[in-house]
Amino acid sequence: MEDLEVFRVHARSWLAENCPPSMLTPLVEDEVVWGGKRATYPNPEAKLWLDRMASVGWTVPTWPKQYGGGGLSPAEARVLDEEMKRLGCRSPLNSFGISMLGPVLLEFGNEAQKQEHLPKIVRGEIRWCQGYSEPEAGSDLAGLKTRAVLQGDHFLVNGHKIWTSYANFADWIFCLVRTDPGAKKHEGISFLLIDMDNPGIRTRPIRLISGASPFCETFIENVQVPAANLVGPLNHGWTIAKRLLEHERRMIAGFGERNRGDGRSLDELAKTYSGERDGRIADPVLRDRIAQHAIDSQAFSLTVRRAAEEAKSGAAPGPASAMFKLYGTELNKRRLELVLEAEGTQALGWEGDDFTRDELQATRMWLRSKANSIEGGTSEVQLNVIAKRVLGLPD
Repeated sequence: MEDLEVFRVHARSWLAENCPPSMLTPLVEDEVVWGGKRATYPNPEAKLWLDRMASVGWTVPTWPKQYGGGGLSPAEARVLDEEMKRLGCRSPLNSFGISMLGPVLLEFGNEAQKQEHLPKIVRGEIRWCQGYSEPEAGSDLAGLKTRAVLQGDHFLVNGHKIWTSYANFADWIFCLVRTDPGAKKHEGISFLLIDMDNPGIRTRPIRLISGASPFCETFIENVQVPAANLVGPLNHGWTIAKRLLEHERRMIAGFGERNRGDGRSLDELAKTYSGERDGRIADPVLRDRIAQHAIDSQAFSLTVRRAAEEAKSGAAPGPASAMFKLYGTELNKRRLELVLEAEGTQALGWEGDDFTRDELQATRMWLRSKANSIEGGTSEVQLNVIAKRVLGLPD
């Protein structure tokens, strides 16, 4: 505990000295930092903040120092997170490389792959996307048909992926491919890392009901991928695929703990729009619903933390991540329903000067949240995982 307090003093001092002023304000949607070779920075201080945090490995504080990480213990990483929240520091980097691929490379990648890719992820130099789902292989992911044929020192890859988030901005894709079509469905799959700059790769954004196009179709035609980009053994990618999904579900579960984009809590938002009486939300029904959501959110956060404490340092998440994904998804959808309920008619706008930017963003976030119960495994699939692998119920 004494060492943690020493680290807390150090972290607090470093953050106060190094976090640029605008990075201490609520995050603006178009200033989210994803990194990558084609990244743009509307706010130059966002790039400065990323570079400073990456210089000490604090974009990924628990990763080993030899790969660019901070080398912190889980307890020290929690202290760092607490101090960032206390000061109001923005996250320096959003990255599927951090939340999904990196942990898988640490567990299954060879040393050359770790040295090649992990430091670039830490520094935000490469942006990754996920090549899992296909038009005929969504919830039945193992039914994928994208084919990779080993030809000497490379694979020749052909196929069609869908729902590849931000593929049109990504530099690389981690991809599930079928390398043995004659094997059992789950046994002929491999895990490949593919450079998106290959001329045989095309992406096409998919427009959602929110008006945004974060998802894409990805077409892969006669793409040569070095055999060295195979992660883990040939035809044994399903084990890696499942582990990555556990990390993805933990990431999606985190949606349930987020505040409104402008940094206001539900309580503050409701007081602004619905009025305030004696320091409380004026509408008693809305006040009750927001209080219940706050209780559920706190219980969820404590449960996630308890699971992290029970897992030993460096241990990967297990099937319980399905519970976190399911519940976090529902919390996020409930939260955005409450945002719209609090805003009333101001939540009905789609465009125009009668609505603030935050009001228009909230409407779109509410629409976007409907996909939370589909991406990363549908809620129905998660319930099956919980029943079979967590509770051990019979078929």
